[in-house]
Amino acid sequence: MPLRILCFFTAVSLLFTVSVFSCEKTGVYRHVCTDEKKIALTFDDGPHYKYTEQILDILKKYGVKATFFVIGVNAEKYPQKVKRISDEGHEIGNHTYSHLNLRELDEKEIRQELIKGERAIQKITKKKPKLLRPPGGAYSDLVIKASSEMGCDIILWSQDTRDWAHTPADKIVCGIMDNVKGGDIILFHDFVCPDTPTPEALEKIIPKLLKSGYEFVTVSELIGE
Repeated sequence: MPLRILCFFTAVSLLFTVSVFSCEKTGVYRHVCTDEKKIALTFDDGPHYKYTEQILDILKKYGVKATFFVIGVNAEKYPQKVKRISDEGHEIGNHTYSHLNLRELDEKEIRQELIKGERAIQKITKKKPKLLRPPGGAYSDLVIKASSEMGCDIILWSQDTRDWAHTPADKIVCGIMDNVKGGDIILFHDFVCPDTPTPEALEKIIPKLLKSGYEFVTVSELIGE
């Protein structure tokens, strides 16, 4: 299928799947309203023993900073990957300890997931995460309460690349380029199995966005913290 036609159908599809571009509640962010062409790349579920390194290499190549929402058990398994993320100036957020659906947990279980995830990150980076991304974007008032008490904002997204569904790289590129706007929080994953389109998509999309005048910032920079 020609790339132009592929882009058209991708754009139409995303009109029905893109999340609402506003905060639903205080401390919950999907998108930031701004006239500036600033966007945040985010990566969930890592670190991965191979793909996190590939993604970091691409970000370094283009001088781009991003935000990684890491899972506690994966951080403990691959601490050097987490350390590299931090050492290279990227932001690290909490993606819970074991990637459970927080909406299905009681208050005590939610706190355990958040605290254990935070400790896993802090032990490696010596930095306390300020951001939480609940797995699957599933949260509740109890999650907001626990996150707030830990000093964290909840970060969702305005564009889902669906790399987790092994969406072809060209389709990911079309979807982003046809829908991107300043203030976007773009969802990628650095842990996708058995293979991932993410590195290939990044190699294509980052130069296009830079050429279009977009600036890549961390989520905390985007939301003004």
